[in-house]
Amino acid sequence: MPASDAFLYLKLTLTAVFWGGTFIAGRIIAREATPFSAAFLRFVFASFFLLIFVVRAHGRIPVPAPRQLVPLLLLGLTGVLAYNYFFFSGLKTITASRASLIIAANPAVIALFSALFLGERLTGLKYVGILLSVAGAMVVISGGDPVMILGGGVGQGELFLFACVASWASYSVLGKVVMRDLSPLLAATYACLLGGACLFPPAIQEGLLGQILEYSPSVWLGVLYLGLLGSALGFIWYYEGVQRIGPSRTGVFINIVPVSSILLAVLILDEPLYPSLAVGAVLVVGGVYLMNRMPSGITPKSHRL
Repeated sequence: MPASDAFLYLKLTLTAVFWGGTFIAGRIIAREATPFSAAFLRFVFASFFLLIFVVRAHGRIPVPAPRQLVPLLLLGLTGVLAYNYFFFSGLKTITASRASLIIAANPAVIALFSALFLGERLTGLKYVGILLSVAGAMVVISGGDPVMILGGGVGQGELFLFACVASWASYSVLGKVVMRDLSPLLAATYACLLGGACLFPPAIQEGLLGQILEYSPSVWLGVLYLGLLGSALGFIWYYEGVQRIGPSRTGVFINIVPVSSILLAVLILDEPLYPSLAVGAVLVVGGVYLMNRMPSGITPKSHRL
Protein backbone atom coordinates (compact mmCIF):
# COMPACT_ATOMS: atom_id res chain seq x y z
CA MET A 1 0.00 0.00 0.00
CA PRO A 2 1.44 3.42 -0.92
CA ALA A 3 2.41 5.64 2.00
CA SER A 4 -0.16 8.28 1.00
CA ASP A 5 -2.94 5.67 1.09
CA ALA A 6 -1.80 4.37 4.48
CA PHE A 7 -1.72 7.89 5.92
CA LEU A 8 -5.23 8.58 4.64
CA TYR A 9 -6.54 5.37 6.21
CA LEU A 10 -4.83 6.31 9.49
CA LYS A 11 -6.57 9.70 9.50
CA LEU A 12 -9.92 8.08 8.74
CA THR A 13 -9.38 5.62 11.59
CA LEU A 14 -8.53 8.47 13.99
CA THR A 15 -11.63 10.30 12.79
CA ALA A 16 -13.72 7.26 13.70
CA VAL A 17 -12.09 7.17 17.15
CA PHE A 18 -12.83 10.89 17.65
CA TRP A 19 -16.42 10.28 16.58
CA GLY A 20 -16.66 7.36 18.99
CA GLY A 21 -15.90 9.86 21.76
CA THR A 22 -18.67 12.17 20.54
CA PHE A 23 -21.29 9.76 21.88
CA ILE A 24 -19.83 10.02 25.36
CA ALA A 25 -19.54 13.79 25.13
CA GLY A 26 -23.01 14.01 23.61
CA ARG A 27 -24.59 12.03 26.46
CA ILE A 28 -22.96 14.34 29.01
CA ILE A 29 -24.03 17.50 27.18
CA ALA A 30 -27.59 16.25 26.52
CA ARG A 31 -28.23 15.98 30.27
CA GLU A 32 -28.13 19.76 30.59
CA ALA A 33 -28.41 21.36 27.14
CA THR A 34 -31.32 21.35 24.69
CA PRO A 35 -30.62 19.88 21.20
CA PHE A 36 -30.39 23.06 19.12
CA SER A 37 -28.42 24.89 21.83
CA ALA A 38 -25.92 22.04 22.15
CA ALA A 39 -25.52 21.81 18.38
CA PHE A 40 -25.06 25.57 18.00
CA LEU A 41 -22.33 25.73 20.66
CA ARG A 42 -20.59 22.75 19.08
CA PHE A 43 -20.32 24.57 15.78
CA VAL A 44 -19.30 27.87 17.29
CA PHE A 45 -16.17 26.08 18.47
CA ALA A 46 -15.86 24.04 15.27
CA SER A 47 -16.11 27.13 13.05
CA PHE A 48 -13.53 28.95 15.18
CA PHE A 49 -10.96 26.17 14.76
CA LEU A 50 -11.76 25.64 11.10
CA LEU A 51 -11.26 29.33 10.30
CA ILE A 52 -7.85 29.16 11.98
CA PHE A 53 -6.96 26.17 9.78
CA VAL A 54 -8.19 28.01 6.66
CA VAL A 55 -6.14 31.14 7.39
CA ARG A 56 -3.04 29.03 8.04
CA ALA A 57 -3.54 27.14 4.77
CA HIS A 58 -4.56 30.06 2.52
CA GLY A 59 -3.36 33.19 4.30
CA ARG A 60 -6.93 34.49 4.07
CA ILE A 61 -10.54 33.32 4.10
CA PRO A 62 -11.56 32.65 0.47
CA VAL A 63 -15.08 33.66 -0.52
CA PRO A 64 -17.09 30.94 -2.29
CA ALA A 65 -18.56 31.66 -5.71
CA PRO A 66 -22.30 32.46 -5.79
CA ARG A 67 -23.06 29.19 -7.60
CA GLN A 68 -21.51 27.27 -4.68
CA LEU A 69 -23.69 28.82 -1.97
CA VAL A 70 -26.76 26.60 -2.42
CA PRO A 71 -24.78 23.31 -2.38
CA LEU A 72 -22.83 24.54 0.66
CA LEU A 73 -26.04 25.52 2.41
CA LEU A 74 -27.39 22.02 1.74
CA LEU A 75 -24.24 20.61 3.37
CA GLY A 76 -24.86 22.78 6.41
CA LEU A 77 -28.53 21.78 6.60
CA THR A 78 -27.85 18.03 6.32
CA GLY A 79 -24.52 17.43 8.07
CA VAL A 80 -24.72 20.20 10.67
CA LEU A 81 -28.27 21.30 11.48
CA ALA A 82 -30.28 18.11 10.87
CA TYR A 83 -27.65 15.60 11.95
CA ASN A 84 -26.84 17.35 15.22
CA TYR A 85 -30.44 18.07 16.17
CA PHE A 86 -31.26 14.38 15.75
CA PHE A 87 -27.98 13.39 17.46
CA PHE A 88 -28.56 15.35 20.66
CA SER A 89 -32.28 14.57 20.70
CA GLY A 90 -31.60 10.85 20.45
CA LEU A 91 -28.90 10.87 23.12
CA LYS A 92 -31.35 12.32 25.62
CA THR A 93 -33.21 9.01 25.72
CA ILE A 94 -30.88 6.20 24.60
CA THR A 95 -27.38 5.12 25.62
CA ALA A 96 -24.25 6.03 23.72
CA SER A 97 -23.66 2.36 22.87
CA ARG A 98 -27.08 1.84 21.34
CA ALA A 99 -26.77 5.13 19.45
CA SER A 100 -23.39 4.14 18.00
CA LEU A 101 -24.87 0.86 16.75
CA ILE A 102 -27.52 2.72 14.79
CA ILE A 103 -24.87 5.04 13.35
CA ALA A 104 -23.05 1.91 12.15
CA ALA A 105 -25.74 1.69 9.46
CA ASN A 106 -24.19 4.76 7.84
CA PRO A 107 -21.85 2.96 5.39
CA ALA A 108 -24.66 0.87 3.93
CA VAL A 109 -26.89 3.91 3.43
CA ILE A 110 -24.00 5.97 2.03
CA ALA A 111 -23.19 3.19 -0.43
CA LEU A 112 -26.84 2.99 -1.45
CA PHE A 113 -27.11 6.78 -1.91
CA SER A 114 -23.83 6.80 -3.85
CA ALA A 115 -25.14 4.12 -6.18
CA LEU A 116 -28.46 5.93 -6.67
CA PHE A 117 -27.19 9.49 -7.09
CA LEU A 118 -23.52 9.23 -8.12
CA GLY A 119 -23.60 6.06 -10.18
CA GLU A 120 -21.07 4.23 -7.99
CA ARG A 121 -20.95 0.48 -8.52
CA LEU A 122 -21.63 -1.81 -5.57
CA THR A 123 -19.43 -4.90 -5.91
CA GLY A 124 -19.79 -8.14 -4.02
CA LEU A 125 -16.71 -7.28 -1.98
CA LYS A 126 -18.30 -4.02 -0.86
CA TYR A 127 -21.44 -5.84 0.20
CA VAL A 128 -19.44 -8.34 2.22
CA GLY A 129 -17.33 -5.63 3.84
CA ILE A 130 -20.38 -3.61 4.85
CA LEU A 131 -22.23 -6.64 6.23
CA LEU A 132 -19.16 -7.89 8.10
CA SER A 133 -18.39 -4.58 9.78
CA VAL A 134 -22.03 -3.94 10.68
CA ALA A 135 -22.23 -7.46 12.12
CA GLY A 136 -19.17 -6.66 14.22
CA ALA A 137 -20.79 -3.50 15.52
CA MET A 138 -23.92 -5.47 16.46
CA VAL A 139 -21.86 -8.04 18.35
CA VAL A 140 -20.07 -5.30 20.28
CA ILE A 141 -23.16 -3.33 21.21
CA SER A 142 -25.37 -6.31 22.04
CA GLY A 143 -22.78 -8.11 24.14
CA GLY A 144 -22.79 -11.05 21.76
CA ASP A 145 -26.58 -11.40 21.52
CA PRO A 146 -27.83 -9.43 18.47
CA VAL A 147 -31.35 -10.88 18.92
CA MET A 148 -31.60 -8.77 22.08
CA ILE A 149 -31.56 -5.62 19.92
CA LEU A 150 -34.51 -6.81 17.86
CA GLY A 151 -36.46 -7.57 21.02
CA GLY A 152 -35.87 -4.10 22.42
CA GLY A 153 -38.21 -2.38 20.02
CA VAL A 154 -37.71 0.97 18.33
CA GLY A 155 -38.47 4.09 20.37
CA GLN A 156 -38.28 7.80 19.69
CA GLY A 157 -34.56 7.93 20.49
CA GLU A 158 -33.81 5.22 17.95
CA LEU A 159 -35.88 7.02 15.32
CA PHE A 160 -33.89 10.21 15.93
CA LEU A 161 -30.66 8.27 15.36
CA PHE A 162 -32.03 6.68 12.18
CA ALA A 163 -32.69 10.23 10.97
CA CYS A 164 -29.03 10.95 11.79
CA VAL A 165 -28.02 8.20 9.38
CA ALA A 166 -30.12 9.63 6.55
CA SER A 167 -28.75 13.13 7.23
CA TRP A 168 -25.12 11.98 7.20
CA ALA A 169 -25.53 9.89 4.07
CA SER A 170 -26.99 12.93 2.29
CA TYR A 171 -24.14 15.08 3.59
CA SER A 172 -21.55 12.58 2.34
CA VAL A 173 -22.98 12.31 -1.16
CA LEU A 174 -23.46 16.07 -1.47
CA GLY A 175 -19.88 16.55 -0.30
CA LYS A 176 -18.57 14.49 -3.19
CA VAL A 177 -20.27 16.88 -5.60
CA VAL A 178 -19.20 20.05 -3.76
CA MET A 179 -15.55 18.96 -3.65
CA ARG A 180 -15.28 19.03 -7.41
CA ASP A 181 -14.58 22.72 -6.83
CA LEU A 182 -13.53 23.01 -3.17
CA SER A 183 -10.94 21.41 -0.93
CA PRO A 184 -12.09 19.30 2.05
CA LEU A 185 -11.01 22.07 4.43
CA LEU A 186 -13.05 24.77 2.69
CA ALA A 187 -16.07 22.53 2.17
CA ALA A 188 -16.12 21.59 5.87
CA THR A 189 -15.59 25.20 6.97
CA TYR A 190 -18.39 26.65 4.87
CA ALA A 191 -20.73 23.82 5.87
CA CYS A 192 -20.06 24.48 9.56
CA LEU A 193 -20.45 28.25 9.20
CA LEU A 194 -23.72 28.04 7.27
CA GLY A 195 -25.11 25.18 9.35
CA GLY A 196 -24.12 26.94 12.57
CA ALA A 197 -25.84 30.13 11.42
CA CYS A 198 -29.01 28.14 10.73
CA LEU A 199 -28.82 26.65 14.25
CA PHE A 200 -28.72 30.04 15.97
CA PRO A 201 -32.42 31.07 15.70
CA PRO A 202 -33.84 27.77 17.07
CA ALA A 203 -31.14 27.74 19.79
CA ILE A 204 -32.28 31.20 20.92
CA GLN A 205 -35.89 30.01 20.83
CA GLU A 206 -34.93 27.09 23.11
CA GLY A 207 -33.59 29.57 25.68
CA LEU A 208 -29.85 29.36 25.01
CA LEU A 209 -29.09 32.81 26.42
CA GLY A 210 -30.78 31.97 29.70
CA GLN A 211 -29.19 28.53 30.03
CA ILE A 212 -25.64 29.19 28.90
CA LEU A 213 -24.35 30.48 32.25
CA GLU A 214 -25.77 27.46 34.07
CA TYR A 215 -23.85 24.80 32.14
CA SER A 216 -21.36 22.77 34.17
CA PRO A 217 -17.62 22.55 33.28
CA SER A 218 -18.21 19.02 31.94
CA VAL A 219 -20.63 20.42 29.36
CA TRP A 220 -18.11 23.01 28.19
CA LEU A 221 -15.37 20.39 28.01
CA GLY A 222 -17.67 18.19 25.95
CA VAL A 223 -18.53 21.06 23.62
CA LEU A 224 -14.83 21.83 23.15
CA TYR A 225 -14.12 18.17 22.33
CA LEU A 226 -17.00 18.06 19.85
CA GLY A 227 -15.93 21.33 18.23
CA LEU A 228 -12.24 20.55 17.76
CA LEU A 229 -11.88 16.78 17.40
CA GLY A 230 -15.42 15.66 16.63
CA SER A 231 -16.09 18.42 14.09
CA ALA A 232 -13.11 20.47 12.87
CA LEU A 233 -10.50 17.73 12.40
CA GLY A 234 -13.10 15.01 11.91
CA PHE A 235 -14.91 16.84 9.11
CA ILE A 236 -11.68 17.74 7.29
CA TRP A 237 -10.27 14.21 7.35
CA TYR A 238 -13.59 12.60 6.53
CA TYR A 239 -14.08 14.86 3.53
CA GLU A 240 -10.53 14.18 2.40
CA GLY A 241 -11.50 10.52 2.29
CA VAL A 242 -14.75 11.25 0.43
CA GLN A 243 -12.81 13.24 -2.13
CA ARG A 244 -10.02 10.72 -2.68
CA ILE A 245 -11.62 7.28 -2.33
CA GLY A 246 -15.35 8.07 -2.57
CA PRO A 247 -18.25 8.26 -0.09
CA SER A 248 -18.99 4.54 0.20
CA ARG A 249 -15.40 3.45 0.91
CA THR A 250 -14.87 6.33 3.31
CA GLY A 251 -18.18 5.64 5.01
CA VAL A 252 -17.16 2.11 5.99
CA PHE A 253 -14.70 3.57 8.52
CA ILE A 254 -17.76 4.73 10.47
CA ASN A 255 -18.12 1.11 11.54
CA ILE A 256 -15.10 1.66 13.79
CA VAL A 257 -17.12 4.30 15.68
CA PRO A 258 -19.15 1.94 17.92
CA VAL A 259 -16.04 -0.05 18.82
CA SER A 260 -14.10 3.07 19.75
CA SER A 261 -17.14 4.43 21.59
CA ILE A 262 -17.31 1.42 23.88
CA LEU A 263 -13.53 1.31 24.33
CA LEU A 264 -13.45 4.98 25.32
CA ALA A 265 -16.34 4.36 27.71
CA VAL A 266 -14.25 1.63 29.34
CA LEU A 267 -11.21 3.88 29.66
CA ILE A 268 -12.98 7.12 30.62
CA LEU A 269 -16.20 6.04 32.32
CA ASP A 270 -14.86 2.78 33.81
CA GLU A 271 -17.51 0.67 32.09
CA PRO A 272 -16.90 -3.12 32.05
CA LEU A 273 -15.00 -4.69 29.16
CA TYR A 274 -16.77 -7.71 27.64
CA PRO A 275 -15.24 -10.45 25.43
CA SER A 276 -17.73 -9.50 22.71
CA LEU A 277 -15.70 -6.31 22.17
CA ALA A 278 -12.73 -8.32 20.84
CA VAL A 279 -14.96 -10.39 18.55
CA GLY A 280 -16.73 -7.32 17.24
CA ALA A 281 -13.48 -5.45 16.72
CA VAL A 282 -12.13 -8.27 14.54
CA LEU A 283 -15.28 -8.24 12.42
CA VAL A 284 -15.27 -4.47 12.02
CA VAL A 285 -11.59 -4.30 11.09
CA GLY A 286 -12.11 -7.20 8.69
CA GLY A 287 -14.95 -5.32 7.01
CA VAL A 288 -12.82 -2.21 6.63
CA TYR A 289 -10.02 -4.30 5.12
CA LEU A 290 -12.33 -5.91 2.56
CA MET A 291 -13.82 -2.57 1.56
CA ASN A 292 -10.35 -1.14 0.91
CA ARG A 293 -8.66 -4.13 -0.70
CA MET A 294 -9.38 -2.90 -4.22
CA PRO A 295 -7.02 -0.42 -5.88
CA SER A 296 -7.71 2.97 -4.38
CA GLY A 297 -7.50 5.02 -7.53
CA ILE A 298 -6.31 7.94 -5.45
CA THR A 299 -5.25 10.83 -7.58
CA PRO A 300 -4.41 14.38 -6.66
CA LYS A 301 -7.16 16.94 -7.21
CA SER A 302 -6.97 20.57 -8.12
CA HIS A 303 -9.39 23.12 -6.68
CA ARG A 304 -10.66 26.50 -7.71
CA LEU A 305 -10.41 27.76 -4.14
